[in-house]
Amino acid sequence: RARDLIASMIGSLDLKQYTLQWTGEDYEEIHIPGESWFTRPDPNVTRNFIMANTFSDLMFYGRAFWYTTTRYANGFPASFTWLPAGSVSTSDQAGPQWFGPSKQIEFLGAPVDHNNVVQFLSPINGLLYQGQRAIDIAIRLDTAAKRFASNEIAAGYLQQTDGEPMGGDELAELAAAWSTARSANAIGALNQYVKFVEFDSDPSKLQLHEGREHAALELSRVANIPPYLLGIPTGGMTYQNAQQARQDLYLFGAKPFICC
Repeated sequence: RARDLIASMIGSLDLKQYTLQWTGEDYEEIHIPGESWFTRPDPNVTRNFIMANTFSDLMFYGRAFWYTTTRYANGFPASFTWLPAGSVSTSDQAGPQWFGPSKQIEFLGAPVDHNNVVQFLSPINGLLYQGQRAIDIAIRLDTAAKRFASNEIAAGYLQQTDGEPMGGDELAELAAAWSTARSANAIGALNQYVKFVEFDSDPSKLQLHEGREHAALELSRVANIPPYLLGIPTGGMTYQNAQQARQDLYLFGAKPFICC
């Protein structure tokens, strides 16, 4: 959600070119005609697509790459294509902090001339690096919630109460058969030697709901997005109108990447 909010803003922005002119007191921005690639940096896709995905790489990996596909007669780039950062490796920089443009670039294992690559460097460490712990916790909590949601009946275990003790393989086979039968029919049948014991726990006792809300809050902090913009309930929030919400999204979330 945090990514989509910022991507929708950055992907929809126009690119404009201007020069600075001294007025005697201050510099004034004078807009001039932009390069032809300002409208569509990559002729094969929309500007929205390449800009939004460039931002995504900056947010998640801390850097993004464009490959120059054509040049003007004067040698300046005329069109580009986006190289997904997840498929780019740099032998001279391992990350997660990038100290400058790389001169040893490989894309999908093949070397690429760094002179033809535009390298965007984010002022913020990639979310996949600085938010690794928060992401891992959120995934584990979500997996736990999915496990409870996928059970057709209450979670529990089968206990042998009498007869010749069953071995580990026999118990595993019994449990697997019980689980398979429950997924097809909620009614079960056991003999006098086996009983079903329900676990004395549920999502509310395990605080899965609260834990997932906390995980979402941590991820909003890592993504630098105010929690209320992501639908995360927080206490002590004052009333926010639509204009203020857009300003917060721009200032706290999008501006560093727009400037980049």
